[in-house]
Amino acid sequence: MTTSRPATIADVAVAAGVGVGTVSRVLNGAPNVREATRERVLAAMERLGYRPSHLAVALSRGTARTVALVVPHLTSPSVVLRVAGSLAVLGEQGYDTVICSVDTPQQRDHHLSALTGRHRVDGAIVVSLRLAAEHVEAFRRSRLPLVTIDVAVAGVPQTLVDDVAGGRMATEYLLAMGHRRIGFVGDTMHGAQAAGRLRLGFESSQRRLAGYRRALASASLDIDPALVRRGPHGPATAEALARDLLALPAPPTAIFAASDTQAIGVLAAADKCGVSVPGELSVLGFDDIESAALLGLSTVRQPLWDSGAEAARRLCALLRGERVVPVVQRLPLSVVTRSTTDRPRSFPTATGGKAAWRGAMAPRMSDPATGGQ
Repeated sequence: MTTSRPATIADVAVAAGVGVGTVSRVLNGAPNVREATRERVLAAMERLGYRPSHLAVALSRGTARTVALVVPHLTSPSVVLRVAGSLAVLGEQGYDTVICSVDTPQQRDHHLSALTGRHRVDGAIVVSLRLAAEHVEAFRRSRLPLVTIDVAVAGVPQTLVDDVAGGRMATEYLLAMGHRRIGFVGDTMHGAQAAGRLRLGFESSQRRLAGYRRALASASLDIDPALVRRGPHGPATAEALARDLLALPAPPTAIFAASDTQAIGVLAAADKCGVSVPGELSVLGFDDIESAALLGLSTVRQPLWDSGAEAARRLCALLRGERVVPVVQRLPLSVVTRSTTDRPRSFPTATGGKAAWRGAMAPRMSDPATGGQ
Protein backbone atom coordinates (compact mmCIF):
# COMPACT_ATOMS: atom_id res chain seq x y z
CA MET A 1 0.00 0.00 0.00
CA THR A 2 1.46 3.35 -1.03
CA THR A 3 0.26 6.69 0.30
CA SER A 4 1.53 10.25 0.23
CA ARG A 5 0.45 10.82 3.84
CA PRO A 6 1.78 9.14 6.98
CA ALA A 7 0.20 5.74 7.58
CA THR A 8 -2.45 5.60 10.31
CA ILE A 9 -3.53 2.87 12.68
CA ALA A 10 -6.53 2.29 10.41
CA ASP A 11 -4.19 1.71 7.43
CA VAL A 12 -2.29 -0.88 9.47
CA ALA A 13 -5.53 -2.60 10.44
CA VAL A 14 -6.62 -2.87 6.81
CA ALA A 15 -3.21 -4.13 5.64
CA ALA A 16 -3.08 -6.75 8.40
CA GLY A 17 -6.70 -7.81 8.00
CA VAL A 18 -7.61 -7.07 11.62
CA GLY A 19 -9.58 -4.50 13.54
CA VAL A 20 -8.21 -1.22 14.84
CA GLY A 21 -8.63 -2.54 18.38
CA THR A 22 -6.31 -5.44 17.64
CA VAL A 23 -3.65 -3.09 16.29
CA SER A 24 -4.01 -1.00 19.44
CA ARG A 25 -3.55 -4.08 21.63
CA VAL A 26 -0.37 -4.98 19.72
CA LEU A 27 0.96 -1.44 20.18
CA ASN A 28 0.25 -1.61 23.91
CA GLY A 29 1.82 -5.04 24.30
CA ALA A 30 -1.43 -6.64 25.48
CA PRO A 31 -1.10 -10.37 26.13
CA ASN A 32 -4.47 -11.40 24.63
CA VAL A 33 -3.26 -11.33 21.00
CA ARG A 34 -2.25 -14.49 19.15
CA GLU A 35 1.41 -14.55 18.15
CA ALA A 36 0.60 -15.05 14.45
CA THR A 37 -1.70 -12.01 14.54
CA ARG A 38 0.90 -9.95 16.37
CA GLU A 39 3.53 -10.79 13.76
CA ARG A 40 1.11 -9.92 10.93
CA VAL A 41 0.37 -6.52 12.50
CA LEU A 42 4.08 -5.80 13.07
CA ALA A 43 4.87 -6.76 9.49
CA ALA A 44 2.15 -4.41 8.22
CA MET A 45 3.57 -1.57 10.36
CA GLU A 46 7.02 -2.11 8.92
CA ARG A 47 5.73 -2.37 5.33
CA LEU A 48 3.76 0.86 5.66
CA GLY A 49 6.44 2.69 7.62
CA TYR A 50 3.88 3.28 10.37
CA ARG A 51 5.23 5.38 13.22
CA PRO A 52 3.02 5.27 16.34
CA SER A 53 2.87 8.33 18.55
CA HIS A 54 4.91 7.23 21.54
CA LEU A 55 4.10 10.49 23.27
CA ALA A 56 0.36 9.70 23.08
CA VAL A 57 0.92 6.09 24.14
CA ALA A 58 3.14 7.15 27.03
CA LEU A 59 0.66 9.73 28.26
CA SER A 60 -2.23 7.25 28.08
CA ARG A 61 -0.25 4.70 30.07
CA GLY A 62 1.27 7.24 32.47
CA THR A 63 4.73 5.91 31.64
CA ALA A 64 7.95 7.60 30.64
CA ARG A 65 8.99 7.97 27.03
CA THR A 66 12.08 6.14 25.80
CA VAL A 67 15.24 7.11 23.93
CA ALA A 68 17.97 4.77 22.69
CA LEU A 69 21.70 5.47 23.05
CA VAL A 70 23.73 3.41 20.57
CA VAL A 71 27.36 3.48 21.67
CA PRO A 72 30.61 1.64 20.93
CA HIS A 73 32.38 -0.23 23.72
CA LEU A 74 30.27 0.91 26.65
CA THR A 75 33.08 0.57 29.19
CA SER A 76 35.39 2.96 27.31
CA PRO A 77 36.09 5.97 29.59
CA SER A 78 35.22 8.54 26.91
CA VAL A 79 31.95 6.76 26.11
CA VAL A 80 31.03 6.58 29.81
CA LEU A 81 31.34 10.36 30.10
CA ARG A 82 29.23 10.96 27.00
CA VAL A 83 26.55 8.57 28.21
CA ALA A 84 26.53 10.29 31.62
CA GLY A 85 25.93 13.67 29.98
CA SER A 86 23.07 12.31 27.88
CA LEU A 87 21.44 10.49 30.79
CA ALA A 88 21.47 13.62 32.95
CA VAL A 89 19.50 15.61 30.36
CA LEU A 90 17.17 12.79 29.31
CA GLY A 91 16.33 12.03 32.94
CA GLU A 92 15.45 15.68 33.55
CA GLN A 93 13.19 15.62 30.48
CA GLY A 94 11.33 12.51 31.65
CA TYR A 95 12.80 9.95 29.26
CA ASP A 96 13.78 6.40 30.02
CA THR A 97 16.94 5.32 28.21
CA VAL A 98 17.87 2.08 26.49
CA ILE A 99 21.63 1.69 25.98
CA CYS A 100 22.78 -0.48 23.06
CA SER A 101 26.49 -1.34 23.32
CA VAL A 102 28.23 -2.14 20.04
CA ASP A 103 31.52 -4.02 19.65
CA THR A 104 31.20 -5.20 16.03
CA PRO A 105 29.64 -3.96 12.78
CA GLN A 106 27.16 -6.83 13.04
CA GLN A 107 25.98 -5.68 16.45
CA ARG A 108 25.61 -2.13 15.16
CA ASP A 109 23.46 -3.31 12.24
CA HIS A 110 21.33 -5.48 14.53
CA HIS A 111 20.59 -2.69 17.00
CA LEU A 112 19.82 -0.11 14.31
CA SER A 113 17.53 -2.54 12.49
CA ALA A 114 15.64 -3.29 15.70
CA LEU A 115 15.24 0.39 16.53
CA THR A 116 13.98 1.45 13.12
CA GLY A 117 11.99 -1.70 12.35
CA ARG A 118 9.91 -2.16 15.48
CA HIS A 119 9.45 1.47 16.61
CA ARG A 120 10.26 0.68 20.25
CA VAL A 121 11.73 4.10 21.10
CA ASP A 122 10.88 7.74 20.51
CA GLY A 123 14.31 8.75 19.22
CA ALA A 124 17.97 7.76 19.13
CA ILE A 125 21.44 9.14 19.76
CA VAL A 126 24.25 7.38 17.90
CA VAL A 127 27.77 7.89 19.28
CA SER A 128 31.01 7.48 17.27
CA LEU A 129 29.55 4.84 14.93
CA ARG A 130 29.67 5.26 11.18
CA LEU A 131 26.20 5.16 9.63
CA ALA A 132 25.84 3.80 6.10
CA ALA A 133 23.33 5.31 3.67
CA GLU A 134 20.91 2.46 4.33
CA HIS A 135 21.02 3.14 8.07
CA VAL A 136 20.14 6.80 7.57
CA GLU A 137 17.39 5.89 5.10
CA ALA A 138 15.86 3.46 7.62
CA PHE A 139 15.67 6.25 10.21
CA ARG A 140 14.07 8.52 7.63
CA ARG A 141 11.48 5.94 6.58
CA SER A 142 10.54 5.15 10.15
CA ARG A 143 10.36 8.86 11.05
CA LEU A 144 12.54 8.13 14.06
CA PRO A 145 14.30 11.31 15.26
CA LEU A 146 18.08 10.91 15.20
CA VAL A 147 21.07 12.92 16.41
CA THR A 148 24.72 11.90 16.45
CA ILE A 149 27.85 12.54 18.50
CA ASP A 150 31.25 12.34 16.81
CA VAL A 151 29.60 11.20 13.57
CA ALA A 152 29.10 13.36 10.48
CA VAL A 153 25.81 12.57 8.71
CA ALA A 154 24.41 14.94 6.09
CA GLY A 155 21.21 16.56 7.27
CA VAL A 156 21.30 14.97 10.74
CA PRO A 157 21.91 17.14 13.84
CA GLN A 158 25.43 16.28 14.98
CA THR A 159 27.75 17.33 17.80
CA LEU A 160 31.45 17.15 16.92
CA VAL A 161 34.97 18.32 17.64
CA ASP A 162 37.58 19.03 14.99
CA ASP A 163 40.09 16.20 15.45
CA VAL A 164 42.49 17.56 12.84
CA ALA A 165 42.57 20.91 14.61
CA GLY A 166 43.03 19.07 17.90
CA GLY A 167 46.03 17.13 16.61
CA ARG A 168 47.54 20.32 15.30
CA MET A 169 46.85 22.12 18.57
CA ALA A 170 48.59 19.38 20.56
CA THR A 171 51.67 19.40 18.33
CA GLU A 172 51.91 23.20 18.21
CA TYR A 173 51.78 23.25 22.00
CA LEU A 174 54.76 20.89 22.21
CA LEU A 175 56.60 22.81 19.50
CA ALA A 176 56.08 26.07 21.37
CA MET A 177 57.67 24.50 24.44
CA GLY A 178 60.80 23.84 22.39
CA HIS A 179 60.35 20.19 21.38
CA ARG A 180 61.52 19.31 17.88
CA ARG A 181 61.53 15.49 17.99
CA ILE A 182 57.90 14.73 18.74
CA GLY A 183 56.65 11.17 18.57
CA PHE A 184 53.09 10.08 17.80
CA VAL A 185 51.34 6.99 19.19
CA GLY A 186 47.94 6.14 17.72
CA ASP A 187 45.68 3.51 16.21
CA THR A 188 46.83 1.35 13.32
CA MET A 189 45.20 1.40 9.90
CA HIS A 190 46.00 -2.25 9.21
CA GLY A 191 44.90 -5.66 10.45
CA ALA A 192 41.59 -7.32 11.28
CA GLN A 193 40.92 -5.39 14.49
CA ALA A 194 41.72 -2.09 12.79
CA ALA A 195 39.44 -2.97 9.89
CA GLY A 196 36.60 -3.62 12.32
CA ARG A 197 37.21 -0.36 14.16
CA LEU A 198 37.25 1.55 10.88
CA ARG A 199 34.00 -0.06 9.74
CA LEU A 200 32.50 1.18 13.00
CA GLY A 201 33.80 4.65 12.18
CA PHE A 202 36.76 5.08 14.53
CA GLU A 203 38.91 7.45 12.48
CA SER A 204 39.72 10.10 15.09
CA SER A 205 43.28 8.80 15.57
CA GLN A 206 43.98 9.17 11.84
CA ARG A 207 42.56 12.70 11.84
CA ARG A 208 44.67 13.66 14.87
CA LEU A 209 47.73 12.27 13.09
CA ALA A 210 46.89 14.50 10.12
CA GLY A 211 46.86 17.50 12.47
CA TYR A 212 50.23 16.44 13.92
CA ARG A 213 51.72 16.30 10.45
CA ARG A 214 50.28 19.68 9.47
CA ALA A 215 51.77 21.33 12.54
CA LEU A 216 55.22 19.91 11.80
CA ALA A 217 54.99 20.99 8.16
CA SER A 218 53.95 24.50 9.20
CA ALA A 219 57.00 24.63 11.46
CA SER A 220 59.20 23.62 8.49
CA LEU A 221 60.18 20.40 10.23
CA ASP A 222 60.72 17.13 8.40
CA ILE A 223 58.25 14.41 9.33
CA ASP A 224 60.31 11.46 10.53
CA PRO A 225 58.33 8.23 9.84
CA ALA A 226 60.29 6.51 12.63
CA LEU A 227 58.60 8.78 15.17
CA VAL A 228 55.08 7.68 14.16
CA ARG A 229 53.97 4.41 15.74
CA ARG A 230 50.51 2.85 15.45
CA GLY A 231 48.91 -0.36 16.62
CA PRO A 232 45.63 -1.83 17.94
CA HIS A 233 43.93 0.54 20.37
CA GLY A 234 44.75 0.07 24.04
CA PRO A 235 47.30 0.96 26.74
CA ALA A 236 49.32 -2.27 26.44
CA THR A 237 49.95 -1.75 22.73
CA ALA A 238 50.72 1.93 23.30
CA GLU A 239 53.26 0.95 25.95
CA ALA A 240 55.04 -1.37 23.50
CA LEU A 241 55.05 1.29 20.78
CA ALA A 242 56.42 3.92 23.16
CA ARG A 243 59.19 1.58 24.29
CA ASP A 244 60.22 1.24 20.64
CA LEU A 245 60.33 5.02 20.33
CA LEU A 246 62.41 5.40 23.48
CA ALA A 247 64.90 2.80 22.18
CA LEU A 248 65.69 4.85 19.05
CA PRO A 249 69.26 6.21 18.72
CA ALA A 250 67.70 9.68 18.81
CA PRO A 251 64.52 9.22 20.87
CA PRO A 252 61.76 11.83 20.94
CA THR A 253 61.71 14.43 23.70
CA ALA A 254 57.91 14.44 23.60
CA ILE A 255 55.15 12.01 22.59
CA PHE A 256 51.65 12.99 21.55
CA ALA A 257 49.23 10.08 22.08
CA ALA A 258 45.97 10.04 20.13
CA SER A 259 43.99 9.30 23.31
CA ASP A 260 44.47 9.45 27.06
CA THR A 261 44.17 5.66 27.18
CA GLN A 262 47.19 5.40 24.91
CA ALA A 263 49.01 8.15 26.81
CA ILE A 264 48.69 6.03 29.95
CA GLY A 265 50.53 3.28 28.07
CA VAL A 266 53.25 5.77 27.10
CA LEU A 267 53.69 6.77 30.76
CA ALA A 268 54.04 3.09 31.70
CA ALA A 269 56.74 2.65 29.05
CA ALA A 270 58.69 5.64 30.33
CA ASP A 271 58.52 4.30 33.87
CA LYS A 272 59.77 0.85 32.84
CA CYS A 273 62.55 2.33 30.70
CA GLY A 274 63.72 4.61 33.50
CA VAL A 275 62.90 7.75 31.50
CA SER A 276 61.78 10.63 33.70
CA VAL A 277 58.55 12.48 32.87
CA PRO A 278 58.62 15.37 32.12
CA GLY A 279 62.38 15.78 32.64
CA GLU A 280 63.44 13.55 29.75
CA LEU A 281 60.09 13.00 28.05
CA SER A 282 56.94 15.09 27.82
CA VAL A 283 53.69 13.18 27.31
CA LEU A 284 50.46 14.69 25.98
CA GLY A 285 47.16 12.83 25.57
CA PHE A 286 43.77 13.60 24.06
CA ASP A 287 40.23 13.50 25.59
CA ASP A 288 40.73 14.46 29.28
CA ILE A 289 39.06 11.39 30.76
CA GLU A 290 38.69 11.34 34.54
CA SER A 291 41.90 9.37 35.17
CA ALA A 292 43.95 12.00 33.30
CA ALA A 293 43.63 14.45 36.18
CA LEU A 294 44.50 11.75 38.73
CA LEU A 295 47.69 10.94 36.81
CA GLY A 296 48.61 14.57 36.22
CA LEU A 297 48.42 13.93 32.46
CA SER A 298 48.59 16.94 30.17
CA THR A 299 46.02 16.51 27.43
CA VAL A 300 43.80 18.05 24.79
CA ARG A 301 40.42 18.37 26.45
CA GLN A 302 37.32 17.67 24.46
CA PRO A 303 34.04 18.26 26.34
CA LEU A 304 32.90 14.63 26.54
CA TRP A 305 30.15 15.08 29.15
CA ASP A 306 28.96 18.25 27.43
CA SER A 307 28.79 16.52 24.04
CA GLY A 308 26.43 13.91 25.49
CA ALA A 309 24.31 16.56 27.16
CA GLU A 310 24.16 18.76 24.06
CA ALA A 311 23.12 15.84 21.85
CA ALA A 312 20.37 14.91 24.30
CA ARG A 313 19.08 18.49 24.37
CA ARG A 314 19.00 18.55 20.57
CA LEU A 315 17.12 15.25 20.42
CA CYS A 316 14.59 16.48 22.97
CA ALA A 317 14.05 19.56 20.80
CA LEU A 318 13.38 17.34 17.78
CA LEU A 319 10.91 15.30 19.82
CA ARG A 320 9.07 18.52 20.69
CA GLY A 321 8.80 19.26 16.98
CA GLU A 322 11.33 22.09 17.08
CA ARG A 323 13.86 22.93 14.38
CA VAL A 324 17.44 22.26 15.51
CA VAL A 325 20.10 24.70 14.30
CA PRO A 326 22.87 24.63 13.49
CA VAL A 327 22.82 21.11 12.10
CA VAL A 328 26.56 20.81 12.74
CA GLN A 329 27.48 21.81 16.29
CA ARG A 330 31.23 22.02 16.92
CA LEU A 331 32.43 22.07 20.51
CA PRO A 332 35.72 23.74 21.52
CA LEU A 333 39.02 22.02 22.29
CA SER A 334 41.70 23.21 24.70
CA VAL A 335 45.06 22.06 26.01
CA VAL A 336 45.14 21.25 29.72
CA THR A 337 48.65 21.56 31.14
CA ARG A 338 49.50 19.25 34.01
CA SER A 339 52.70 17.61 35.24
CA THR A 340 53.64 15.42 32.24
CA THR A 341 54.80 18.22 29.93
CA ASP A 342 57.65 20.72 30.17
CA ARG A 343 60.37 22.29 28.06
CA PRO A 344 63.09 19.86 26.95
CA ARG A 345 66.22 20.03 29.04
CA SER A 346 68.18 21.41 26.09
CA PHE A 347 65.72 24.33 25.77
CA PRO A 348 67.31 27.00 28.00
CA THR A 349 64.73 29.79 28.07
CA ALA A 350 60.99 30.26 28.23
CA THR A 351 60.91 31.97 24.84
CA GLY A 352 58.11 30.46 22.80
CA GLY A 353 57.07 28.33 25.76
CA LYS A 354 53.75 27.92 27.55
CA ALA A 355 52.91 31.61 27.80
CA ALA A 356 53.53 32.23 24.12
CA TRP A 357 51.48 29.19 23.13
CA ARG A 358 48.50 30.32 25.17
CA GLY A 359 48.52 33.56 23.20
CA ALA A 360 49.46 33.73 19.54
CA MET A 361 49.55 30.01 18.67
CA ALA A 362 46.27 28.84 20.20
CA PRO A 363 43.85 27.91 17.37
CA ARG A 364 40.48 29.62 17.57
CA MET A 365 37.62 27.17 17.96
CA SER A 366 33.92 27.80 17.41
CA ASP A 367 31.69 28.81 20.30
CA PRO A 368 29.47 25.91 21.49
CA ALA A 369 26.64 28.37 21.90
CA THR A 370 26.65 29.11 18.20
CA GLY A 371 27.73 25.62 17.19
CA GLY A 372 30.27 26.29 14.44
CA GLN A 373 28.92 25.82 10.96
